[in-house]
This record gives sequence, C-alpha cells and structure tokens, in this order.
Amino acid sequence: MRKASFLLIALLVSAVVGNAKVRLPQIFQSGMVLQRGMTVPVWGTADAGERVVVKLNRKSATAVADANGRWRVDLPAMKAGGPYKMEIGDAVLSDVWLGDVWLCSGQSNMETTLERVSPQYPDELNDSNAQVRLFHVQYQTDTHGPSADLRPTSWKKLNRENAWRFSSIGYFLGKQLQREKGVAQGVIESAWGGTPIEAWIAADTLEKHFPLYYKQMQLYQNDEYVAAQQKAGAQAEQQWQIILNANDPGLRKYTELSYDDSDWTEVNQYRLSTKREWIGSLWLRQHVQIDAKHAGKKAQLLLGTLYDCDYTYINGKLVGNTGYQYPPRRYQVPEGLLREGDNVITVRFVNKSGMPYFVKEKPYKFVFGKDDEQPLGEQWLLREGAEMPRSIGMGVSLQNQPSTLFNGMIHPMAPFAVAGVVWYQGESNTGMRQAEEYAPMLRLLMANWRQAFERPQMPFVIVQLANYMAFVEHPQNTGWSRVREAQRVVATEDPYAELALTIDLGETVDIHPLRKKEVAQRIALDFERLVYDKKVQLAPQVVKTEVQNGNVVLTLDQIMKSGSLKYFEIADEMGNFRNAEAVASGCQIVITSPTATPSAVRYAWKDNPLGVNTYGINGLPLSPLEIRLK
Repeated sequence: MRKASFLLIALLVSAVVGNAKVRLPQIFQSGMVLQRGMTVPVWGTADAGERVVVKLNRKSATAVADANGRWRVDLPAMKAGGPYKMEIGDAVLSDVWLGDVWLCSGQSNMETTLERVSPQYPDELNDSNAQVRLFHVQYQTDTHGPSADLRPTSWKKLNRENAWRFSSIGYFLGKQLQREKGVAQGVIESAWGGTPIEAWIAADTLEKHFPLYYKQMQLYQNDEYVAAQQKAGAQAEQQWQIILNANDPGLRKYTELSYDDSDWTEVNQYRLSTKREWIGSLWLRQHVQIDAKHAGKKAQLLLGTLYDCDYTYINGKLVGNTGYQYPPRRYQVPEGLLREGDNVITVRFVNKSGMPYFVKEKPYKFVFGKDDEQPLGEQWLLREGAEMPRSIGMGVSLQNQPSTLFNGMIHPMAPFAVAGVVWYQGESNTGMRQAEEYAPMLRLLMANWRQAFERPQMPFVIVQLANYMAFVEHPQNTGWSRVREAQRVVATEDPYAELALTIDLGETVDIHPLRKKEVAQRIALDFERLVYDKKVQLAPQVVKTEVQNGNVVLTLDQIMKSGSLKYFEIADEMGNFRNAEAVASGCQIVITSPTATPSAVRYAWKDNPLGVNTYGINGLPLSPLEIRLK
C-alpha cells in the first residue's frame, strides 16, 4: 500500500486520555483483549514532541510524537493474563486482558446475529463469560482513503444482551476457545451484509491488479454527486410510498374488525398467483380459531420468511413489520389481543420486484410456550391492494464500491495484534465473471491485510459457501461452485490458511443457514493447526489422482467413511460432464467413468448438493472440487 496510507495517518481523536492530550483510536479502550505471545503495537496522537509512556503488566515502552503528533510503541510479547491496568500518559485503561484476538469479517453470513439463530440453540442464550470480549465495528465507508478512525464503539463482555446483535459465529468461536484454552478471548466483528470482496481490498492494490475496479471507486469520490444521488433516491422512494399508500384501499378497509371475505380469493400460500410479477401491495388474510385455554395469552407469531416487505396485523392491530426478505418474522403478540374463537391474521406485502411469496420449509405458527404451539394453515384469502410502477429510487450503495470498507472498517484497526482472521464472504461475487476473478481477489485481500497488520504469516480461515437453492440432478456449472473452488484452491496453496467447510450446513430456502455453531466449531479446529500448532485431522483432501482401467481413483490424506457416494461427475474429452457412480474404501474413492477418455472430475459441483455423504473418518466433509486429469 502507498506510504501515504500508512496506518498512523488514520488517527483521529477517539478518546482524550488524561491531561497529556494523548489520544487513542477506538480499538484501545477499557475492557479490551490484547494478543498474547506477540509484539503488541499501541499508537495514537499527542502534541508534537510530546513524550508518551505506555505501561502494561510491568512492561513499558516510550515514544515521542512526531511533527504531526503521531506516536507508536511496540510492547513486548507477554503471556496470557489479566485483568490489568494499562497506563498511557497520565490516564489508565482498566480491565485489560492478554489472550487471543480474532478478526471476523465478510458479509451477511458472518454478520448473522445470535438473535437470528437463537431458535437453533435455545440452551446457549443465557450464557455469560467475562473473559470473552466482543468488539463490533460500526458501518463506515470512505471513498477518499483510509478513515481517520472507527465510529464510536466499545469492548463488551459476553452476555445475552451484548451478544444478541453480535455475530453468532464470533460468539460461538469466542466461547469455545475460551473454554478450551482457558485464556481471555477478544472477538472483533467487522462485516457488512451483501458486500463484494473488492470493497474490502485497498485502493492501491486494486489500481495495480484490477484497474477497472479502482476507476469504479474513483467515480464515487465526487461527494456532491454522491449526496445528490442519495437525496434523489430518498425523495423518489418517499414519493413511491406516498402514491402507494394513497391508492391502497386495504389501509382503510382490510384491517377493520368487521371482516367481509366475499371479494377475497382463496389461495395456497405457496401459489399466490400465476403472475410473474406484482409491484405494489398485496393483502393476505387467514382466520384462526383460538380456544379458551389460549385466548388472551401472550404468544409469538412465526411467519417464516417472506418476500419482500410485510406489515402484519392480528385482529386489526399491527404486531410487526420487516422491510426486506431475509429476516425471520418473529412477531410478539401482546396479552389480551387473541380472543376466544375467530381471530384474523392480515399480512400486507409491499414489493418492488418479483411476486410476493411465503418461503417454504420455514415455521408458520403461534408459539404460546415450550411444546405449546398452534400451526397456521397454508390456505389464505387474497386481495390486490395497489399496483404500482417500478420505483425510480436509485441511491448510492457506497458499501458495495471498491475499497470503501477496507478504508472505513479495516485499515483504522491496523496493525492491532490479532491471532487470526476469519473470512466469510463470497455470495455477492457469484456472478460468473466475478466468480472467475475471486481467487486472485482473495489472494490480494489476504496479502493486503497481512501487510496492513504487519504480519506476513497472519493466519486466515476461509469459510466456504454453504449449499443453497434448489437441488438439480443433472450436472450444473454456476458461480456458486466457481467461488467455492476459488476458496478451496486459495486455502490449499497458502500454508497459513485453512478452509472451513459448510457444504453440508446450508439450507435450500435460506441464504443465511442457522447452523452457525457448527461453522464456528470447524473454524476453531482450523485454528488448532494454524495458531496453536496442533496436529489435528482436518477435512479430507485429495493427494493423488489416477485413471485405472476405466476408473478415476482419488487417493485422500485420510481414511474415508466407506460406501456409495453422491455427486461425482466425470467429463469426456470435450469437457462435457456426466454423473458417475463412486465408492469410498479406505483412503480411496473409485469413480466409474461413463466415458473412455475422462478429462476431469468434479465433486458436489452444484448450487445445492443436498445430502452430501463423502466424509472423512473424523466426520468432516470433502470439499467440492474440480480436478483436471489431462
């Protein structure tokens, strides 16, 4: 990276420490965890020429602020322990621990909160651990260069309140490693849903290797243009909503307590219409009978997930609203609202594209308590609200532009000492052109961050994309498989990286699968090798490929669970793939070739290879892969 973007220029006043006018960035606060066993950089600003002394655990280091007021010290490596006091000038940071620190970054699957996955892990929700500290980096973008500092945030102890909106992967990772290692754990979450990999790479790196992305970022350096676009987009959105509401009869009639169903059409929730698109509002209504035992009780209404925006009423009272498709609808029903006998659930969909729909395989029911539930029916009554033209609102999503998140959410923390990085991203780069770029992009990101954090061997665990979308039987070649292969190849070739597999942890209908604890467990196992230097058996890897008597034989680095295997494909000499039978025995997989001239083998090369069954003896799955035979 350019010298001009060296980390120390990024400092701004985030905290004034004592009378010495020493200022620290947000990452240094009371309650923090510093990395044990390695040099710990500490930096800040002060008056030019001022002498700054930093003391921690009987260690000290001194710096003098330069002409621009910047200073930095490097504390020597120390063993785990705490809580300590950290003196910086005349002030003191308290409750400081030495342990292990993890940087968890990426897009929405890294960002998926404990609240979102809580139904999957009800016994985990009330845990607290003062030796696990959580640091949530607030959203911030910058098109002009590295930001001066992070937005105000703080280190927090792990408990339900603090973890509820924190990364569930970070939560489970921190808890597990603290329990196993017996030392403090600091988990930094710096993630933003829906963002592409190029947003997390430094501008000078893109300028050298992907100049078109660099030019794209430059387009957004005109602040007047960006402000005008944002204002125009907001105004257009506001006008669209005004027109929709003014023309929607349902807002005046469909939530009344006197229900007339004569003009409503009965539909199944999974077949609302034969139309391909309905832009505007659509109303759904269902009558639900509540018995005397449950009448008047508090409850939770689970409405699965819906596309796209919904406003949900019970007996005419609004009980919940969600603005986009992904969050689960878990709406609280207050005491006294449900009555004995007939009750009416009314859902107002608002869509700007596509057709409103209920997502299959999700829960639709009232929950009154443990083992006390009442399912909803699939049949609803439907009426059209107001049909609308497409919204013309087009604001600027700066978080999706190249380099903006490296500038705003990564660089201001560097070179804070961390044990390793977890990278869970890729869904936003699954277009075929972007997928082909993903491997070189990922290599650049890792080199970029290692340089910024001044650790050429900084460990990375790359979380591979989970299975998702509809299953298809025939061979399939999409960007999802290409990104998974890029992740596998980069992790395999880098001695300081490992792959955390999720190909068996996904969901057909949800891009945000709930099994985040299992993901964290696999990440922790990878760090056993990368950070703790343990000889652990990780996911199986192919070490040799041969063609023998019409079969393709894969030799792996471990014993495999024996039996017939799904989702292997063989390509003929023209590159056309066909499904193939495969069997595991010992350390080998034997694939019966459907062609006399096999040229390549693929495994689990689908958006959703549902029910993969190729596992090592330790229970970890084989990664999706493609191997050329010639």
